[in-house]
Amino acid sequence: MTDPTGPAEVEELRKRLALLEGRQAPPRRHRVRSAFAVLLVLLAAVLTPLSVVAAWTRAEVGDTDRYVATMAPLAEDPAVRAAVTDRVTAEVMKYLPVDTLLEQVAPDDRPLLDKALGALGSTLTNGLTGFVHGQVEKVVDSDAFATVWVTVNRDAHAAVDRLLTGEGGGAVELRGDAVTLDLAPLIDQVKNRLVAQGLGVAAKIPEVHTEYVLVESEAIPKARTAFRLLDLAGFWLPVLTVLVAAGGVLLAGRRRRALVTAALLVAGGAAVLGLALTAGRAFYLDRLPAGVSQDAAAAVFDALVHYLRTTVRAVVALGVLVALGAWLTGAGRWAGTVRRLWAAGFGAVRTTAARAGLRLGPVGRFVHRYKAWLGWTGVAAAALVLALWSYPTGMVVFWTGFALLGGLAVLELLDARPEEQPDGVAAP
Repeated sequence: MTDPTGPAEVEELRKRLALLEGRQAPPRRHRVRSAFAVLLVLLAAVLTPLSVVAAWTRAEVGDTDRYVATMAPLAEDPAVRAAVTDRVTAEVMKYLPVDTLLEQVAPDDRPLLDKALGALGSTLTNGLTGFVHGQVEKVVDSDAFATVWVTVNRDAHAAVDRLLTGEGGGAVELRGDAVTLDLAPLIDQVKNRLVAQGLGVAAKIPEVHTEYVLVESEAIPKARTAFRLLDLAGFWLPVLTVLVAAGGVLLAGRRRRALVTAALLVAGGAAVLGLALTAGRAFYLDRLPAGVSQDAAAAVFDALVHYLRTTVRAVVALGVLVALGAWLTGAGRWAGTVRRLWAAGFGAVRTTAARAGLRLGPVGRFVHRYKAWLGWTGVAAAALVLALWSYPTGMVVFWTGFALLGGLAVLELLDARPEEQPDGVAAP
């Protein structure tokens, strides 16, 4: 019998066998190119926390509604309310000493009254302080305080960028090592309430610009320049980080593995920032001056970094999802096993449905023909959603990934493979 295999086919088989047995050397990698790929991926991981902080700084300065949304919940915080009440009470009492009240008494009656109240001076002062404190507390616990708080912060937003440059002016100012908020509108509300309660002398209280400390730390002047630079780089630094990571992946010899590594390193960089925020919070509270309410300071700190922490969670979630997706589409043994289980599971569902009389018809044939294109369209749509979402949170990233996974599952379910339905009915 004549061997149908020709010399060319035999030589091709030998080459393939040599490659499988490892006798043929793998393609030479460009060491410089690989080194640059590693450098770019590591640089992207280092730039990630800076990019997150830059995006947060730019958002807090450039978006009034976002800044107000950050500060508004503090009006409901009990610790902040208590601290504001004590601060306003102390400021109002500077203009309401007992001597001021006695000035309203007729001159002829002053000697007798002074003699009668000589031993009660401190008691009267304490009583007046308690009365004022109670009235301030009622104002702070009312809806009026929430309105004043939001109004002050909204009006003050234009001055937030001054915090970064150190320039004064506006309702929010940087005084030495403290960021303060002017509570003059609140004192005006308290003054009107005191007058309404019969304390007419309160009407003589002048316009008082009381400072409520939002943040106080020795590091503020030192960090001002860095925050200013991050504010200026708020848009471009995240874009640069993405481009650097993409460049590292494209230069790598094994791009899929490089993509998994880059995604995990970016997620790790964001996670490091999250840990730094937790440690920084403890350090900041531990270094507060004596007399400052720890609970109020903690509430303010948590409010200011709320969206920063949200961004950290979103970047970590996105990095993990990208790494998982890249790994699952790779040629690894475990990844292949997962894909086979995925396909087999939906194949069993299709087989059962076909035996029950389900016919996918033209839809199934269309999905089978364009399944890859449809899948990448879903990926592009998910990426577009995240890109256009103003401030995606970790849950936004999670549910976007979940929706993408659901779409891919539908495609797999509708994939009418010819070997499964040769005559319109699933093979047994």
